[in-house]
Amino acid sequence: MSSSEALVMALPKGRILSELRPLMTHAGIEPEAAFDDPASRQLKFATNIPGFDLICVRSFDVATIVAFGGAHLGVAGNDVLMEFDYSEIYAPLDLAIGKCRMAVAEPVEMVSGDDPRRWSHVRVATKYPEITRKHFAARGVQAECIKLNGAMELAPSLGLCERIVDLVSTGATLKANGLVEVEQIADVTSRLIVNRAALKTRPDEIGAWIERFQDAVRAEQAAKSLRKKAS
Repeated sequence: MSSSEALVMALPKGRILSELRPLMTHAGIEPEAAFDDPASRQLKFATNIPGFDLICVRSFDVATIVAFGGAHLGVAGNDVLMEFDYSEIYAPLDLAIGKCRMAVAEPVEMVSGDDPRRWSHVRVATKYPEITRKHFAARGVQAECIKLNGAMELAPSLGLCERIVDLVSTGATLKANGLVEVEQIADVTSRLIVNRAALKTRPDEIGAWIERFQDAVRAEQAAKSLRKKAS
């Protein structure tokens, strides 16, 4: 990474991006118009800050792109960071957005006769095989993981497995598919992440962005507190 090239920040598409927008504004980042155009197919965007560009990619790809130097900074959920565990990534700041939890769920009809403490082997559908195996291995349970990228809630009804590990926000999707949480693995939020090599070669620039986002998180939390009091 050359110190003369533009700084690139990788952002996740979807729900997290809408929660991130107020923090970006607080941090002084205003992307070009196409960034907020849902019809746009553009993936890289200029900003109001010379030498600072944004890219929008799938949430799972943000960590990989930052780890391998395709971007200097990024925003990724700690679910992704736990799954890949890249040594090249430093995560200095919890942005307090994208709040949810990673949980084990099973069909509601299984719950009354089931005791997770007695499990010795489980077959689980999940997008997070590494986290899942580590979670169960820590208490001596062998986990057979079926890797799916979506629609995890269908797996038990299709006979692929009895349990799933997935992110849960309100629990509405689980309920709609006849599933219930039986264990929580981790709380999940989105973090500001940094490529460690970039931090070493461009410490002033990267450090300044970390400070900007720290200030943005504080400002947004203060604004939320005021809105809550006003309501």
